[in-house]
Amino acid sequence: MSAAPASPSSLPSPVSSAPSASQSSAAALQSSDEALSPEERRLSASLMRVNHVGEVCAQALYEAQALMAQDPATAAQLQEAAREERDHLVWTQTRLEQLGASPSVLNPLWFAGALGLGLLAGRLGDKVSLGFIAETERQVEAHLAGHLQRLPEADQASRAIVARMREDEERHGRKAQVAGAVAFPWPARAAMRVAAKVMTVTAARL
Repeated sequence: MSAAPASPSSLPSPVSSAPSASQSSAAALQSSDEALSPEERRLSASLMRVNHVGEVCAQALYEAQALMAQDPATAAQLQEAAREERDHLVWTQTRLEQLGASPSVLNPLWFAGALGLGLLAGRLGDKVSLGFIAETERQVEAHLAGHLQRLPEADQASRAIVARMREDEERHGRKAQVAGAVAFPWPARAAMRVAAKVMTVTAARL
């Protein structure tokens, strides 16, 4: 298990279908980025760093839960989602590089913490594990929706990536529910929101 993304991603980057990509992808990306002010570039980099951390955590969660899954069908579902999350990891890391920014220096810590949570959730059984995924993805989807509101309009590349990630996360959560995920009680959901808040606030700066 590793936080490092495979390169390249198995699916094309959503940047190639961004509204600004009317000519070649490279030329469109350069034109889009040149339209960003220094403040907008810093904001985009901060938000994409947070999203990159989220994908680092997703790698650890899905891989650990797949390892602990009792039902082969559940394990296969988690492994399929993990492959898509690896694409997200590549896209966000590439976008950070394009913005001249670096990933969070605390990525090893985020990965280790998420790995432990994934192992714990998996140990509690497939239904609980799927419930953890469903609630996590619900919160992530809301988080990404907020980023779409905050990202600069001129940053079509980052917006395309976040929009695609939001679609994928919603689908992961929906599939977990269909597979029999248990509903998490309010205290557990609240604790997850607090932990996510700590992570996002820290990752935006470090």
